[in-house]
Amino acid sequence: MGRLSAVSRIAIPLAGALVLSSCSTDDTPNDTLQVVQNPVAVTAAVSPAVTVKPAGSVFAAPGVKALVTDEATKTLVVAVPEPPSLRIYDLATLDTPKTTVALPGPAERLTVSGSQVLASVPGKSVLAKVSLPGGALETVPVAGQPSAGLTDGDATLVSVRDRKTVEVLSENAGPKSITGQLYSADDVLNTGDGVVVLDKLRTALFSVDLAEGKIGEGLRAGDGAANAVTDDLGRVFVTDARAGALLAFSTTPLLLRQRYPVPGGAYGIAYDRTRGLAWVTLTARNEVVGFDVRGGEPIEKHRFPTLRQPDSVTVDEQGGRVVVGSAIGEGIQVITP
Repeated sequence: MGRLSAVSRIAIPLAGALVLSSCSTDDTPNDTLQVVQNPVAVTAAVSPAVTVKPAGSVFAAPGVKALVTDEATKTLVVAVPEPPSLRIYDLATLDTPKTTVALPGPAERLTVSGSQVLASVPGKSVLAKVSLPGGALETVPVAGQPSAGLTDGDATLVSVRDRKTVEVLSENAGPKSITGQLYSADDVLNTGDGVVVLDKLRTALFSVDLAEGKIGEGLRAGDGAANAVTDDLGRVFVTDARAGALLAFSTTPLLLRQRYPVPGGAYGIAYDRTRGLAWVTLTARNEVVGFDVRGGEPIEKHRFPTLRQPDSVTVDEQGGRVVVGSAIGEGIQVITP
């Protein structure tokens, strides 16, 4: 593994980083990355045919949109688009789901908060709250296209993509919309030290000031920010699918601390808090890689072949097992490192 360059360790202010990189002869911006009229969010690299047998075990499942584990209830939750539903598995028996919960539309992202899993359903303007392990469903209407949600005390924070806002829903007060210099609000994360929102169109990470009700400072997150996860040290890790990199940010203050090359279509990401491992899927290679991120730079510890189109990944922290979902219906893969 190559060491980080000095430049890789330096954070660049957003105002200086998000600039036009090219223009056509008629002065119409054509850079699809940042400050342009036609920004395009990154998508997963298309996987080649599988040539190496996937590691571990593979269980049948339709196309997986997202998956997440809950250690408290020892469950795996899998979102599938056809039919739109959540499949709840016992982590001890992953061959058949214990419960299937029908959703009003396909879920995009799953987040475990307390004894619930929150599922964003942007096509139906709904945030679904599903109790674990039972599966009782509550739907919360959200104006716009909710992309992700999490609970924060008695409030629920929802990133709303098309409205470019973080919506604060509280049982004790009316809804509050936090807006700012966002092009798109694609994910909202709580680091323990603060809340941040991921903007895939600007490929940037922004801090969120809940007390002041405003979007704060922002930093460029590579050339094509895809997915993000927090660790137990208050950091945010982001996969850069266009440039092939793993980025690490601190949040107090918001600074880019590490940029590590990960070629092969870095896309899905999960974090094992028990072992300090960040697991990254490489969709252009049908692989998943585990990096020890507790030191000054990531150190590769594991690399396994996966099923095709491994867009999503989660970790069973109790046993260290890694669960990968195929977005094209080739199943759910369980790997024991």
